[in-house]
Amino acid sequence: MTKELNLQELVRRAFQSDIDMGLGEAIINKQSYEAKETVVVEKTPVTTPTYKTLDEHRAVICDCQKCALSKSRNNFVYGIGNPNADLLIIGEAPGAKEDALGEPFVGASGQLLDKMLAAIQLSRQTVYIANILKCRPPENRNPLPEERELCFPYLHQQIELIKPKLICTFGLVSSQALLDTTASLGDLRNKWHEFKGLPVMVTYHPALLLRNPHFKRDAWEDMKKLKARYESMR
Repeated sequence: MTKELNLQELVRRAFQSDIDMGLGEAIINKQSYEAKETVVVEKTPVTTPTYKTLDEHRAVICDCQKCALSKSRNNFVYGIGNPNADLLIIGEAPGAKEDALGEPFVGASGQLLDKMLAAIQLSRQTVYIANILKCRPPENRNPLPEERELCFPYLHQQIELIKPKLICTFGLVSSQALLDTTASLGDLRNKWHEFKGLPVMVTYHPALLLRNPHFKRDAWEDMKKLKARYESMR
């Protein structure tokens, strides 16, 4: 028991030391961080084929040619993690390293995400991580509306297969796409949303936190709220 507590304390300290996300323990008082407002958003129902597993789904769609991004990609970036995860993390689109390795959230932003998850006793092995787009846009530009529309059914199918209890969107693009809104990230934070009956937390993308460290304290508060809601649903 002492070793386990020491490990959790080391992880928490490393998280705070490396990214300076604020004060407080990673074990959260659930009632203290319950959101005061819930915003419900429903997208138009998507008619999709039936798949039994994520592996089957991936095998069918990994050669997708629906948009021009298929011509420039090196790898189709499907997703990674626990196929039965209670928490689904959704990012924006693959970057250069993700495109090269075929895995979401690698490189510096991936390392930061790992620390953020570790601070609330989670990991990429216990959650599932996916993106709005499965292919890298040129020069890491934001996804075009038509690219989002063509790729979104794949994410919707992943959600149906994983059956998470909770979703966290990282960054403005993923949040706007999932929630079908044009609201700013500032307006979307600090309140719970819903997608198909699932609670959705909106927070900053790790890449933004690396460029703008002054947002890290707010992101740490988001992670504490996420942890509280996650624990309350298990």
